[in-house]
Amino acid sequence: MCPYERKEGICIMQELKTLDDVKKLKVEKDRVLFSANHDEILSGATTDIYFVRTMDILRHENLASKVVTAEIFARKEGVLAGVKEAQNLLKDKPVEIWAVKEGESFKAKETLMRIRGKYEDFGIFETAILGCLASSSGWATAARRCREACKDKPFLCFGARHVHPSVAPVMERAAIVGGADNASCILGAKLMGKEPAGTVPHAAFLIAGDTLTIAKAYDESMPPEDPRIILVDTFKDEVEEALRIANHLKDKLYGVRLDTPSERGGVTLDLIKELRARLDMKGYKHVKIFVSGGLTPERIAELSECGADSFGVGSYISGAPAIDMTMDIKEVEGKPVAKRGRIPGITENKKLYKIK
Repeated sequence: MCPYERKEGICIMQELKTLDDVKKLKVEKDRVLFSANHDEILSGATTDIYFVRTMDILRHENLASKVVTAEIFARKEGVLAGVKEAQNLLKDKPVEIWAVKEGESFKAKETLMRIRGKYEDFGIFETAILGCLASSSGWATAARRCREACKDKPFLCFGARHVHPSVAPVMERAAIVGGADNASCILGAKLMGKEPAGTVPHAAFLIAGDTLTIAKAYDESMPPEDPRIILVDTFKDEVEEALRIANHLKDKLYGVRLDTPSERGGVTLDLIKELRARLDMKGYKHVKIFVSGGLTPERIAELSECGADSFGVGSYISGAPAIDMTMDIKEVEGKPVAKRGRIPGITENKKLYKIK
């Protein structure tokens, strides 16, 4: 028997409106993944329990249907992302929403979103809305710092392996909003209308036992429009391996990738300089140098100055802290209100535009 509402033959989880609804909610013991699915998020199952408790209390006092205006601001400056998801959470609700555009920089305490409607129509979604904005804005802000360090050179987000798979596409989408040219996570790139980018991992070379073997197979089997970028740090000296691959692929070689592990000193500035010089001496000035592995904006700037052409950034973006977001009620039935320490009434921001 379906524990949820049945609509057109499909089980749809009902919105949690009361504490009694929460008690009735059952979680399958054999659940494969612990992440919330779309239905659970849209039902309010990921909210803090006190918002459901609040609704019971307000209904008891016949106050739940009061029209309120709530505003969201950030505790520190950053780059905004997550607006579309926050908007989608309230897509079917009779509320008005204003927001700053995704990708815009913002200052601490700047109003980023305004929601107006009956409190009972959106109150329980505060947790999810703030979470969408906080996490995505943190990732977008980190990506913007990388963008500034890269200047006009391309960089990709390689951070999916560092986060739970349920949020990997959210993170990589936010990275593109912040300034990444593309992402390796398939769904993350597709969400931004892009085809995912990436070459081949060390696993392929280790299985084959030779870098040139994989380089040849890559050239023979991959679509002609795919750039031939070969990882050259698996078995031999990076410069030696790069020249070996270039001598075989010649003009077809688009670039070589360096991902030297920290156990071997990582990708150094001198390594980039030597590789660039030796490629140029052999007539391979067209071959680009792609660098990945523990990159930060500071490292990107240094490596770029030494001759690196493009970058893959993972943990710096995926590990970026969320930017704390706060939602305050600023009007009740048109009357300005605020908790102590805040100014009553709406806070104007010319960057806000109506999205619903």
